[in-house]
Amino acid sequence: MAQDAPPRWDRKMRQRLMRGEAAALGELYDRFASLVYGLAHRVLQDEEAAAGVTREVFAHVWEHPDTYRPKEGPLRSWMAALAQRHAVQQLRLRHREDGRPPDQLEQRVRAASAAARADYIVTAMPVTLRSALELAHRERRSYREAARDLGVTEDEARRRLRLGLQLLSTAAPAAPRPPGAPGGPDGPGGRGGAR
Repeated sequence: MAQDAPPRWDRKMRQRLMRGEAAALGELYDRFASLVYGLAHRVLQDEEAAAGVTREVFAHVWEHPDTYRPKEGPLRSWMAALAQRHAVQQLRLRHREDGRPPDQLEQRVRAASAAARADYIVTAMPVTLRSALELAHRERRSYREAARDLGVTEDEARRRLRLGLQLLSTAAPAAPRPPGAPGGPDGPGGRGGAR
């Protein structure tokens, strides 16, 4: 998996795209197509639809390279956000066409968005953290076994697992607060509270 490109590369890529360099689009596609497709597929659960979203995202980048702002973050993150936004739009359209209830759609959108964010976080995290998580999760290894497999101390294995899990926890959407709860719709600090 490609690592996040340095900001300098991101700025140069934006400049090349703004000049209309087709080779730049090809280079961008080679670097990020699997990320975009993977995130779209995670949301839509459909290969053809994910391929369509991938085409839409790269068409958007080609037509509007100026919408990327290097100062706001890496190009990789921007591409991931575009993929998620286009995939969620496609999911909403599909649900409307199928006549499904809106609450069912929003629940699916939240779940799919959280899963896509988790996938992105895992692929973007340093390989040291990702390896520890994969051993613990996929291979059901204890931190002691992971330490042995990774050739690190048990303390280091615990640290890597803890950091990896902390990063993953940011993917989960915040649970809606019930009415009357602090920060909830009718509680102090909520939309219904005093302003």
